[in-house]
Amino acid sequence: MSTPEDLLKKLQDILGHEFENSSLLEEALTHPSTDAHAKDEHSNYERLEFLGDRVLGLVVAEMLLKNFPEEREGDIAKRHTGLVQTDALAEIAKKIELGGFLSLSVGEQKSGGRKKKAVLADAMEAVLGALYLDGGLQPPKDFIHKHWHNTMQSYDIPPMDAKTKLQEWAQRHGLPLPQYVLLERSGPDHAPVFDMEVRVKGHPSHSGTSNSKQSAQKHAAQNMLNYLSTLDDKNEQ
Repeated sequence: MSTPEDLLKKLQDILGHEFENSSLLEEALTHPSTDAHAKDEHSNYERLEFLGDRVLGLVVAEMLLKNFPEEREGDIAKRHTGLVQTDALAEIAKKIELGGFLSLSVGEQKSGGRKKKAVLADAMEAVLGALYLDGGLQPPKDFIHKHWHNTMQSYDIPPMDAKTKLQEWAQRHGLPLPQYVLLERSGPDHAPVFDMEVRVKGHPSHSGTSNSKQSAQKHAAQNMLNYLSTLDDKNEQ
């Protein structure tokens, strides 16, 4: 049976970096639910997640400028959004099986926390933050170059998120911009759940749920786009 030390060593091999301060990596792997009642409020991955988000954004921005020297800033920004969003982070986390290394509460484990996109994405950002604090910019940069390169090259055109697509659809049809409304916020502070609704004039509203308002809005927008695509298909028949 693998010990915690064995698991940390295995993950360090995957990350390509041997930590001088292994407690940073342990912190990056600790879900907020595990220390909700602890005195040390900084012993989970939230602070490192904040840092890792900035590290990822910087490295990806540099990669894009080097790989797409002819593209305009607006197109580069669209590519950047696609590469740093939850889905992209969760995919990399799944690829390296990060979920198996996470420290979760019993409740979070039972609810499938090791496979939740939001949890995996947050932990992936935290790991990048830990790499930066332990070894400077080079360790996370090497990891990002290795694991984000193929995704970056796979985009034939700059990717567009659901909210942008829906906005452009409304504009093409001469409609006001979509409106987003918070229907409900539930869950504990460390794991909030937002239920957002999107409204487009002349069409039934659609909703989306996620752990952040922005992500919930994107889900709602995608559900609206799915509905609108069925209308477009009918009109073409």
